Amino acid sequence: MSGDPQARATAAIDVALPYYGDIDLMKQAVLSVLGQQFTDWRLLVVDDGYPDPEPARWFAEDITDPRVRYERNTTNLGANGNYRKCLELVTAPLVVVMGADDVMLPNFLQLALASFARFEQAAIVQCGVAVVDEHGRLVRPLADRVKEYFTPTVDGPTMLAGEELAASVLRANWTYFPSLVWRTERMRRIGFREGLHVTQDLALILDTARDGGGLVLDPTLAFLYRRHSQSDSSVKALDGRRFDEERALFAAEADDFARRGWPKAARAARRHTTSRINALSLLPTAARSGNAAALPKLGKHIVG
Repeated sequence: MSGDPQARATAAIDVALPYYGDIDLMKQAVLSVLGQQFTDWRLLVVDDGYPDPEPARWFAEDITDPRVRYERNTTNLGANGNYRKCLELVTAPLVVVMGADDVMLPNFLQLALASFARFEQAAIVQCGVAVVDEHGRLVRPLADRVKEYFTPTVDGPTMLAGEELAASVLRANWTYFPSLVWRTERMRRIGFREGLHVTQDLALILDTARDGGGLVLDPTLAFLYRRHSQSDSSVKALDGRRFDEERALFAAEADDFARRGWPKAARAARRHTTSRINALSLLPTAARSGNAAALPKLGKHIVG
């Protein structure tokens, strides 16, 4: 349903879903929210002008749950702009900015609420995540095997904070942004940095660590993250744009953490080892594709 803006104005948690893309996968994402064991939620779907009338029809005619609100932007805001708009609509004390092609398992929101109740200083909760392709098949691409390797090993919900958190995600960003649940006040106060596209999630986590907020890692599987070979970050990585943005971020973070007296975080930012390995892994793909312009850009990131 399109929903009255005042209907279901408050809930324990808001699920913000910035949408532009595959309609069937978006519907799966929405239905996975409707299937949550925890029921005190509100779903905010913001369509960034996808050129098809089906989403509007589906929400108006097939989705009757009053907890769901759908609206369509009159002009395309882009990914970063639509994230910001979603955040403006949030009223609940907790929020997750879900991908429009990802899937919440039924226990997802319940696990997040339990972690926030247990850890007073928690600003973020990351549950266990499995990766699926566009057909819903479980996959383990290299990037996700690296994430798995660097994810801290914990037996149950465990909180990381301060330099420990910053250094850990700078070595390898093992989080999955669409599965992160945030305290709304802190996320809104810190906000997304202007000008970032593929590293805004890492920057927000680092800013949260600087702000004194902790991240609770719960290894319980509760979320399916969709991995597409032609995702925005994959395309930007192959032509070097992703690594240009990463390199600038790491340099700035290394300087800041050094001034802050967080040497482990500064060292991890300067080394950015897994980011270099990622660039190295793309060299054969760039060569096979005949993308000669990408090779020196990737090489610059590997050694720089």
